[in-house]
Amino acid sequence: MRVVLQRVTSAKVVVAGETVGAIGRGWLALLGVAPTDTKADAAWLAEKTAYLRCFPDAEGKMNLSVLDIGGAVLAVSQFTLYGDCSKGRRPSFVGAARPEIAEPLYQTFVDGLRSFGIPMSCGVFGADMQVELTNDGPVTMIVDSRER
Repeated sequence: MRVVLQRVTSAKVVVAGETVGAIGRGWLALLGVAPTDTKADAAWLAEKTAYLRCFPDAEGKMNLSVLDIGGAVLAVSQFTLYGDCSKGRRPSFVGAARPEIAEPLYQTFVDGLRSFGIPMSCGVFGADMQVELTNDGPVTMIVDSRER
């Protein structure tokens, strides 16, 4: 499982012209799922996201987590994180999990973050979404459960 975390001052996701999720300060989490990922991967990634210290303290050092700042997370499914661009000009997505595997693991990730008391907003799984954000820093982290 792979997540791209973007530290934001605000973010929202729009589907068919309607805002379906929005947050203020926190993480925009773009989540990709591989076919071999498990609930343990999703739980580990949720905990890592909750406690990753990338928000500035009073001295401007990245010492605080999204929990510490009372921030929120906007979770958006993104199968393209497993796109393989190594051959040809069109990416292959065979490394991404099928929806029947990916959607429950995406939900496990979201539920894991909620269990820490983090306010959550979500995109619509599998939908064509427009994501708007104001990246803070900019700070962007990539976390992969296979690298733990």
